[in-house]
Amino acid sequence: MVSRLLSIITCLLVAISAQAGAPKYIFYFIGDGMGLAPVMVAEAYNRTVLGNDQHLTMLQFPVTSMATSYSANRQITDSSAAGTALSTGYKTNNYMLGVTPDSVPVYSVAKSLKEAGYGVAIATTVTLNDATPAAFYGHAPSRKDYYDTGKGIIESNYDFFAGYNLISRNNNKGEETDLYDLIKKAGYKMVWGKDGYEKVKDHNKIVLLNKPNRSGHCGFTVDSLGDKHFDVPYLTRTCLNHLQKNSPDKFFMMIEGGNIDWIAHANDPGTVKSVLNFDQGIKIAYEFYLQHPDETLIVVTADHNTGGMTFGMRGNKRVTLKNLDYQKMSISTFQDICKDLQKREKAVEWDEMKALLSEKLGLYGAIEVEEKDDKAIQDAFNRTFKKNENEEVETLYLSYNKFVEIIFATFNRYTGIGWTTTGHTGDFTPVYAIGVGAEEFNGLNNNIDLPKKIAKIANVKF
Repeated sequence: MVSRLLSIITCLLVAISAQAGAPKYIFYFIGDGMGLAPVMVAEAYNRTVLGNDQHLTMLQFPVTSMATSYSANRQITDSSAAGTALSTGYKTNNYMLGVTPDSVPVYSVAKSLKEAGYGVAIATTVTLNDATPAAFYGHAPSRKDYYDTGKGIIESNYDFFAGYNLISRNNNKGEETDLYDLIKKAGYKMVWGKDGYEKVKDHNKIVLLNKPNRSGHCGFTVDSLGDKHFDVPYLTRTCLNHLQKNSPDKFFMMIEGGNIDWIAHANDPGTVKSVLNFDQGIKIAYEFYLQHPDETLIVVTADHNTGGMTFGMRGNKRVTLKNLDYQKMSISTFQDICKDLQKREKAVEWDEMKALLSEKLGLYGAIEVEEKDDKAIQDAFNRTFKKNENEEVETLYLSYNKFVEIIFATFNRYTGIGWTTTGHTGDFTPVYAIGVGAEEFNGLNNNIDLPKKIAKIANVKF
């Protein structure tokens, strides 16, 4: 009897000890499309142009490692398969979400932490029921089943959600069922924009959405959209604010920098500014860690690499990251301007376009354009704006005409940035970690290892 009692006491002490060593506060940052090269170029820009003597915040973490990103059926993953791996610890096929290859639902580490008493927040700079964020609460044989995955918000019972918007409010089956209404009926407060959040931020369950625009994401950092759009620092601060109020004892948040992927698909060098913005969000978490070093874990990774960015390219004699300072708009915004100019009653003249290129990209101004490039640019201008030839270049999220393509190809080359694809690559993804249990992430990880390690460190059933 005494022996059995001692055994029970010992088990309890071991359990208490293990729980005492578990992190109370867990931050999980996922840079969608943020391969190793974009981080490296952002670090080089940070050092050589911004003149910072400190590394990017994520590169200051004691654990700097990598992960494989292949899916169950492809060497090169898509975001839904990678998001499923990073959330649930299971490989699945490309385009499947929160299920195994045979469509059996699998559940995320966020769900396990919620069941263990953690407050949970999920936030993204893109649509809330898109692949990566949805992998933390949704299940569907196709990532495009946006309505069904969106209903996972309700079933999750997580504390806080934030993102651009929701895709597919209705289920397209003839039923008058609105996803917004279902979420409201489940007890969530639907809130629009920063101003809306300020009015209701004390509500205990919130779905916060950016004011709609036509892009499907909260905007690109390089476009300098002002303080109305959601960027990664804002999302991090807002999640932290909500969780500290509603679950101060312990919480988990996943923050996705989804627009890194969008801009990298377009081979836009403004990708670097999006990575820097992502790192600024990580800095907020790091400052929290410094106040709670024995209770906090921060893990940073990416779902895959997008675009195959390189620093240096064949035939390039200029490697001048300073040129990034002259870029005042994304390729997407420049394409929109060109479309508007084509529709204008008064034809655009070359001098007007040349002035625009100087103001918004530095070309023909701060950046000298070589003779052969000038000829190629003016030829493309004439074909597009004089002859109305509109051959489109398609990427996953954006399309643009040949004139826009030549402009940004020239700007990339003068800056020293090359690209190998407008799709994904099979490269290793970065892994950075600091805090309680961070050493678990040392060495080469498989992407399915990351949520398993988080659960193990937190001592929760997963």
